[in-house]
Amino acid sequence: MMIKEIIEQLNAFKTNLFGKDFLLTWEKSEDDLKMILDVAQVLKQMRDDNISPKLFNSGLAVSNFRDKSTRTRFSFASAANLLGLEVQDLDEEKSQIAHGETVRETANMISFLTDFIGIRDDLFLGEGNKYMREVGEALDDGFAEGVLPHRPGIVNLQCDMDHPTQSLSDLLHLKNTYGSLENLKGKKIVMSWAYSPSYGKPLSVPQGIIGLMTRFGMDVTLAHPEGYDLIPEIVDIAKQNAMKSGGEFRVTNDMDSAFVDADIVYPKSWAPYHIMEERTKLLQSGDKTGLDELEIRALSENAKHKDWECDDEKMKLTKEGNALYMHCLPADITGVSCKRGEVEADVFEKYRIRTYLEAGYKPYVIAAMMLANRFENPAEVLNRILDRGEKRVG
Repeated sequence: MMIKEIIEQLNAFKTNLFGKDFLLTWEKSEDDLKMILDVAQVLKQMRDDNISPKLFNSGLAVSNFRDKSTRTRFSFASAANLLGLEVQDLDEEKSQIAHGETVRETANMISFLTDFIGIRDDLFLGEGNKYMREVGEALDDGFAEGVLPHRPGIVNLQCDMDHPTQSLSDLLHLKNTYGSLENLKGKKIVMSWAYSPSYGKPLSVPQGIIGLMTRFGMDVTLAHPEGYDLIPEIVDIAKQNAMKSGGEFRVTNDMDSAFVDADIVYPKSWAPYHIMEERTKLLQSGDKTGLDELEIRALSENAKHKDWECDDEKMKLTKEGNALYMHCLPADITGVSCKRGEVEADVFEKYRIRTYLEAGYKPYVIAAMMLANRFENPAEVLNRILDRGEKRVG
């Protein structure tokens, strides 16, 4: 579809994205989500066609990563740069936060000339999304009191509940793989736990996948060993979404049966909900001994499930033995990044480039969130960029 056609479609959407933070996909309407996907697609096509979508000639996008990141960190920087903003990292160890500065004060001090704040906070169960909302309330106050000339928008770059930039990138990858969102209806996607030699991986990716893909009529199967549950309230959201969309949602404790006739598989390790609850309390109390003991216990439990690996035999169970493999990366690859892991080396290598393409949508998804937050009529803005015809290079 041509850029102009996609832009024209945007006018049909009734959205509530302007001036709103993007924290959880299940808080957004279906039109909101479709708007983000289509704006991201337009921005990607513009970049491919050497069209500059620069909308700002000054301003900051502040990144606050409270956990490690490669893809999302660089995607946020790329998205900001694409639209003309400069990126400034907030290093909490080098700021007054380390000396007790409050969230309320920090949020305002970094925002005088800031348009967006991207936050990753996924270490503490029950705290990450809460922290983002606390920052939002501080920004509301600063703007209302005339401290800030503009209220910066917040983009959730992964919290304890959801990873919306990842799941929407995954959805855009699926949309383009199968031709449309309509074509995803009835497709079976398996979000499966997989073995890892580490224990503290967040729950947000699997929760994001089941919370989003159930919105679009997909047949979603959540597979994990007994005891490796996700946050119950989010599992309930997935069930409700499936009922509304005409899709299906089921949970199984058998990886092999889950893979049978699957169109898409997403094998990814995560820590059990109850382990993350315990880990959060130990982290907050600074109990190093308790954390060491928990790690030993959790890794011992993980080791009982080394057969939960995406290997060639499991892939043969999928539809025509040719399901699409997906991963948020980095994957724990058996014999490559670890002795035993989430995925067999030959399976990962077969799909490696496609996982890179999957990841490549994220800068555009983030840029779309920014554009829709800052401009009330994205279609008008995108048409203006096309009419301007400014080349990015040359």
